[in-house]
Amino acid sequence: MSSFNDIPLPRALDRALEAELRRVIDMKTKPPGSLGRLESLALQMGLIQRATRPRIERPAMIVFAGDHGIAKEGVSSYPQEVTAQMVANFLSGGAAINALSRSVGMSLEVVDAGVATPIPIDHGYERLSLGLGTRNFAREPAMSRETALEGIARGAARVRHHASLGTNVIGFGEMGIANTSAAACLMSRLCDLPIGECVGRGTGLDDHGLAHKRDVLGRALALHREGDAIDTLATFGGFEIAMITGAYLAAACEGMTILVDGFIATSALLVAAKIAPEVLEYCVFAHASNETGHRRMLAHFDAAPLLQLDLRLGEGTGAALALPILRAAVAFVDEMASFESAGVSNKAG
Repeated sequence: MSSFNDIPLPRALDRALEAELRRVIDMKTKPPGSLGRLESLALQMGLIQRATRPRIERPAMIVFAGDHGIAKEGVSSYPQEVTAQMVANFLSGGAAINALSRSVGMSLEVVDAGVATPIPIDHGYERLSLGLGTRNFAREPAMSRETALEGIARGAARVRHHASLGTNVIGFGEMGIANTSAAACLMSRLCDLPIGECVGRGTGLDDHGLAHKRDVLGRALALHREGDAIDTLATFGGFEIAMITGAYLAAACEGMTILVDGFIATSALLVAAKIAPEVLEYCVFAHASNETGHRRMLAHFDAAPLLQLDLRLGEGTGAALALPILRAAVAFVDEMASFESAGVSNKAG
C-alpha cells in the first residue's frame, strides 16, 4: 500500500520567464490586453511549460469510473448498475465525452477505479479497481485511509504514463452513480459550508428526492469526526475521486496544464489543493456547472471559469469543450505578427 510520503507534491510555478512572456504577448499586433482571457491563458501555459511559445501536445482525457455505497440510501434517481453500463458506452464510443473528445482532438482513456457490477465489455480500459464500490458512508467510512492513499497513487501513475507519451494538457472526467453525494460531503467538510449549500439534484432528483438526499448526507456528516484532507477523502470520497486527486497532483508535477471539469472533478481538486495548494497554479477551470454547489466551489478557489453552458453531465465534457480556447491562446502567440515584424506602428511612447 502507498503512504503519504508517496504522494507527488508539485512546486510553485517558476516565474523567471514572466516578464519576457508578457513582452511577447504585448508586442503582438493588438492593443495590450485586447485578447482578454486568451492572454492570461497564454501566460499561464508559458509559465507551466517554461517557454515563450507554449504548445499543446497530445491532449488527453482520463475518465475514472467507480461506484459508491451511499447509493444504497436512495440518493440517486438511477440504479447503481448504470455505472458499468455507461463505462460500456464509453468503450463503444457512444457517450457525450466520446463525441466531444473526438471533436476537439483529445485522446480518451477509461479507468475502472472500482465499479461494483461487471462491465459488459471486457477490454479497452485500464483495470485499476480498488474494490467493488466504496462502503456506505452513511454508516461507516467509504474506505480506509490506506485505500485512499493507494487510489491517489494509482491516479498519479496514469498521468505519468500519459506524460511519457508526450501529453502536456490533460483533463479528468468521472462516472459513478451517487458521486454527487460524495462530492457534496467533501465540499461541506473541506469548504466548511452547510450541507444544504452543497447538495444538488445530481442525475435529476425531484423535490422529495432532493430533500431525502440532503437529510441522508446531513446525518452522514454528523456521524464522522473531522480529520485531514486524506481522512476526509477516505470518509466520504469515491475510488474515482481518490484517483483524480492523485492525477491532479501528478499532472502539476509533470508540468501539464490541467483542464478542471465540473462538480465531481472539482471536489477532487478540493482534496488535492489541501495537500498541495501549488496544484492550483496549473489549473484552468473549464466551466461553471449547473449542479448546485459548483459555483460555490469555484468561489472557494476564486476561479473564473472559461465557459458557462449549464452543463451538469460530468464525464469530463466541460473540460473537453474548453480545449479549443487553449488552442486559440497558443495560436495567437505562435502565429500573430509582432508590431516590428509586421511594420505596424506601436502605441506612442
